[in-house]
Amino acid sequence: MGYRVAVVGATGNVGREMLQILAERNFPADDVVALASARSAGKQTSFGERSTLKVQDLAKFDFKGIDIVLSSPGAKVSAEHSPRAAKAGAVVIDNTSYWRMDPDVPLVVPEVNARAIAGYKARGIIANPNCSTIQMVTALKPIHEAAVIKRVVVATYQSTSGAGKEAMDELLNQTKSFFVNQTLEPSKFTKNIAFNVIPHIDVFMDDGSTKEEWKMVVETKKILDPKIKVHATCVRVPTFVGHAEAVNLELEQPLDETEARRVLAAQPGVLVVDRREPGGYVTPQEVTGQDGVFVSRVRVDPTIDNGLSLWIVSDNLRKGAALNAVQIAEELIRSYI
Repeated sequence: MGYRVAVVGATGNVGREMLQILAERNFPADDVVALASARSAGKQTSFGERSTLKVQDLAKFDFKGIDIVLSSPGAKVSAEHSPRAAKAGAVVIDNTSYWRMDPDVPLVVPEVNARAIAGYKARGIIANPNCSTIQMVTALKPIHEAAVIKRVVVATYQSTSGAGKEAMDELLNQTKSFFVNQTLEPSKFTKNIAFNVIPHIDVFMDDGSTKEEWKMVVETKKILDPKIKVHATCVRVPTFVGHAEAVNLELEQPLDETEARRVLAAQPGVLVVDRREPGGYVTPQEVTGQDGVFVSRVRVDPTIDNGLSLWIVSDNLRKGAALNAVQIAEELIRSYI
């Protein structure tokens, strides 16, 4: 049996990646519909290497007969249209931040908490976590099972693609202007992103953290364990694709690097590349287009009891967004519909 699938936000970075991954993985779809705002309606977008789809206007689209919606249009648009699609009978897998902390909406990383998908019936919506959370909890799950994580301190190095195509263009244009002695003022970011790092992603909150940092805290608790303490510093860096994270853990039981590497390597979706030599680690540039969560620099932190440090890297558009959504859809049709 084939399914009817709609991709909302089909002309954005993540939407285009969703269409590509559906085609790559031969998702059992009899029909795939590309949806976006009225200004994109009528345009063509790629579906795999050989096909194109005509983009339709989301606001005018009737979801009746659609089985699965993969949605990444922005939180405000999702708030309006995801319930509309669910009411028409579709199961919505939503990549925006709007539904993630709704207690009636499961927040899912299939390698970590696939069973939570069963809760989709409450609203007809399943939430895709934040990109930085997805790669971190995928790597942390086997560590938590082996030694119980008490506390996480994480600093992220997040690429411009996480802020959309305009952000990537700003990095490119500012880089070009530098070499011809021109100055381009930032418009997407608060400061120049070229040859710089910006410790500010999303809006500031009352406690001094940013919303991106807050997301990592609350989403990790919802997905992995509400008892885990998380402190995050999220930083935008001048790369195009791929997020990296320096993660420090405090565990309840001792876990040396040899055993940590073993349990990490056994975790679905995780690849350990950790040679203690120049270049014996993975960087964002190398993981672009890859599906896995890569872990390097595994080592004991001797400054605290049962301390462990990791370097975690993943393609934020794939596993951090589009691939995770497609994997949820695959598990949904395999086990629930």
